[in-house]
Amino acid sequence: MDQPGDFIVRTMSADEVAMSVEWAAAEGWNPGLHDPHCFREADPNGFFVGVWRGEPVACICAVAYDDSFGFIGLYIVKPGFRHRGFGIRIWQHGMHYLGHRNIGLDGVVAQQANYRKSGFRLAYRNIRYQGRVSGIGCAHVVAAADIPFEQLLAYDRRCFPAQRDHFLRAWIAQPDAIALATIDAGRVAGYGVVRRCEAGCKIGPLFADDAGVATGLIRALAARVPREVIVLDVPETNPAAVALAERHGMTSVFETARMYTKNAPAIAIDRVFGVTSFELG
Repeated sequence: MDQPGDFIVRTMSADEVAMSVEWAAAEGWNPGLHDPHCFREADPNGFFVGVWRGEPVACICAVAYDDSFGFIGLYIVKPGFRHRGFGIRIWQHGMHYLGHRNIGLDGVVAQQANYRKSGFRLAYRNIRYQGRVSGIGCAHVVAAADIPFEQLLAYDRRCFPAQRDHFLRAWIAQPDAIALATIDAGRVAGYGVVRRCEAGCKIGPLFADDAGVATGLIRALAARVPREVIVLDVPETNPAAVALAERHGMTSVFETARMYTKNAPAIAIDRVFGVTSFELG
């Protein structure tokens, strides 16, 4: 029989963050090749591992972006160690770490009832689209690294519930990825990142003023990874984003329940054509 002291929860090392992403790959979540480093930049203290008798058996990330917003992800208990109470204990640890913040997550739709027990309420669905997208260059699209970072960060903040400067610097500079921005009359009108994953590539985020800008970005990003299967995670509350994915021949393959413990954050959801990741929001 398990004793209370046999299981402990502690902050992950950098290597253990990489291990948790490997577990996510084993679950079929198809993470990006360089997700561990980028994820940890969001909040190095917000990644937790559950250890049973010296063996890592559970993980969760509870990223505190600022004093008012956090996000739960990478919630995994290894097969063979499930249904033993390890999951709820590491879950409670992550929730306690985030405290009073408004907490978001992208959960499996079937688990909504369980998340409601922890105070989460459904905001909308995120729909995963997948397919091969015909790429083409766009005159107004430039490398994101070529524009002042403060301008990119300001645009990102309109579309995300908190400022995430450390994460964003890492995200747009990661290897095996391309980050592009659209400039209109000298200002940022949108940006997107495509990164190589275990299988194919994912575009995220894809933030844009309107469908026209989003179209230019998705086609320019697709041109950088020709013939690859591309994944795009789209909020159903932005009909223009759903239409964009379907217009480019992408098909729905999965969905999550975006839930929050408080009201849905006041972001420009009409500019969100693709979320950054299901793990970090």
